[in-house]
Amino acid sequence: MMISIQQVLDYLIAPIGLLENTVDRLETGKPDTEVTGIGVTFMPTYHVIQQAIELGINLLITHEGIYYSHQCSPELLQNDPVYLQKRRLIEESGIAIFRLHDYIHKYKPDMITSGLIQAMNWEGYIERVHPNSTIVDLPEMTVAEIANDMKLKLRIPYVRIVGDRLLSCKRAGILVGYRGGGTNVIPLFTAENLDVVIVGEGPEWEAPEYVRDAAQQGRQTALIVMGHAESEAPGMRALAKQLQAVYHPLPVHFMEERPLFQIG
Repeated sequence: MMISIQQVLDYLIAPIGLLENTVDRLETGKPDTEVTGIGVTFMPTYHVIQQAIELGINLLITHEGIYYSHQCSPELLQNDPVYLQKRRLIEESGIAIFRLHDYIHKYKPDMITSGLIQAMNWEGYIERVHPNSTIVDLPEMTVAEIANDMKLKLRIPYVRIVGDRLLSCKRAGILVGYRGGGTNVIPLFTAENLDVVIVGEGPEWEAPEYVRDAAQQGRQTALIVMGHAESEAPGMRALAKQLQAVYHPLPVHFMEERPLFQIG
């Protein structure tokens, strides 16, 4: 049975219903095209697009935008050679790219956060779920032990820590992606009586500096900064597994990219 791009998009949108204001859209391609292969990725890098072409994928579902900004405004890059070469690759390949950011975050629960929690095997420790955060009550362990467990289970080379690495923790708040700003993180420490907060990223002069001051005052708090992709890619991997089950035997691939930053 033929499956069109629009049918896949309808499936992805169905749990929420059509949003009026969203960055999620079919960036390239036509909705009535038959799907021959699906790729799912966190970021549609040049390398990921090349891999998708080699695998015969003609629908790429990506969490973040193609051209380096949340609103995806390529008019700012009209004469940029990196932009032009990437656009040419996409156009010549005929691949369709669908941005899935707002919908998947609005799933109940937020699939990006739940994917991270599943990857960490922390589902049984969930205490409370907020719109932007999830609270878990973990077995007692140090900040360093949590960090090492994350590196092992998520296969990432490093995380960054603010506060005492040997601090014993149980109650943790998890905020994926760019939710690690002070407005989200700082009130959560007190409201939820947290020992540690785990974030994707956020301004370094906000929550990290708050935690540094707290530690210098002798308060038992710590912050683990994973990185944006490292915190959200597990959710997209979980989506790929779901689509594999729904659209079998249509090939569905999770397109993994190497860590963005190297350790100098």
